[in-house]
Order: sequence, then structure tokens, then C-alpha cells
Amino acid sequence: MSNSKSALILGATGATGRHLLRELLQSPNFTRVGEYGRKVTSAEDITAGKEKLEQKVIDFEQLDQAGLKDGKWDVVFITLGTTRKAAGSAASFEKIDREYVVNAAKLAKLDDPAHPQRIVYLSSVGANAQSYLLYPRSKGLTENELSKLGYKDTIIFRPAMLTERNNDHRLGESIVSGILGLSSFLSDKYSAPVSYVAKAMRIAGEVGSDKLPAAAEASKAGPPETPFTLINNAGVRGLATSEK
Repeated sequence: MSNSKSALILGATGATGRHLLRELLQSPNFTRVGEYGRKVTSAEDITAGKEKLEQKVIDFEQLDQAGLKDGKWDVVFITLGTTRKAAGSAASFEKIDREYVVNAAKLAKLDDPAHPQRIVYLSSVGANAQSYLLYPRSKGLTENELSKLGYKDTIIFRPAMLTERNNDHRLGESIVSGILGLSSFLSDKYSAPVSYVAKAMRIAGEVGSDKLPAAAEASKAGPPETPFTLINNAGVRGLATSEK
């Protein structure tokens, strides 16, 4: 994979996705950026890199018509996700949180060994495919399914509670954030600003698993036959602050 890359981002209008899109558009290492989603970022919210941005509104119920392969993307970033409350039911949550994510990743993958691709996915702390709880189980199952798609490099982020979400705050997270804010130590350990997560994801997408700095505290996880690179909350903070 060359230093000059193309990137596809799915979920760019979410709390972390907004920051990640900005990171990609400002990075000299990404010369072409595709923003595909149910809705896309408005032109007035894009302050840099407009010339390399390709936007496309897609229907996640008809992903086979979205042309996800057409861009021949080097790196696929996925920050797509929801909550059970927002989705309306457990079944709808799993459809958006896992089915849409896995299907999109599958359709964005090229069947060309000469064009290796990297996928970078935003999961969550506590992701566990064996969990009895809906949210961590869905995240864990998604991680495992993504690792089996055959991407050359799969990097998964599991940040703790996301902070600095601006207008995307959820009541429960706001309360917990206020409690954690009483101690900088606890805040650093149990939370991560969305800007840090976005920056860390962009760096990981640029350098890949093999060139991640020690600050990323990367490890291997997932199915033994198809392991992925895992970056936890401490690694998010370390990676985001490793670049001056």
C-alpha cells in the first residue's frame, strides 16, 4: 500500500465520524476520500479538502446497488453504529449495528490480490461475542465477522466512554462523564474524546498494523484463524498524542 491512499468512510455524520472525515480531508496521505451514507455532510461544514471528497447517499437496505467497490478504496473506515433506543428494537439495532456494517465492508472489498486493502472499525470497550448483553455481543460478533472478510489488514478500536460529543450527547453518558471529570486520572482511563478516537483511527489507517508505534499498545484479538489488530482505550489516547 503506497503512501498516497484513498479512503472510504461509512458513518461520517456521527459523533466520531464527523471528526474522522475532517482528519482524512486534512491529511496529505489521503488524496481521495469517499463519504457514503444514509445522509452526507453539508458543504458548509467542510472547511478543507473539498476537492478530494466524493459524497454519495446510499440505501443500506440495497447495498448491492451502492457501488462500494467502484472507488477501489485502499482503506475502509467504519464508524457506523446506533443504540437500541435509537433503533427502536433489538432486531433493528442488530441490523444497523452489525448487518449493515458487515455487508458494507464485504461489498467494499476488492477481489484483487494486487490491491491489498485495510479496514479500520470503531467498536467499543467490552465488546464480546459471548456476552449475554445486546450491545457488547453485537460489537463482538461484528468484530469477528469483519476479521473473516479477507482484508489484508484489520484494525479495530475499542475506546471507552466517548466524550466531547457536542450535540450527540446521551443522558447516561453525560452523567457518567460528569462523575469521571472529577478525576483526570479516571477520565483518562475510562474515557476518550471523540477527536482523539478519530485522530487515532486516521493514523492507524495511514500506517497499518505493522507500523503502529508502541504508544498504540496494539495487540492481537479475535478468532485464532483470522486475528485482528486491537487498540484499546489507552492505545487510543497514546496513538492520538503520539503525533505532534
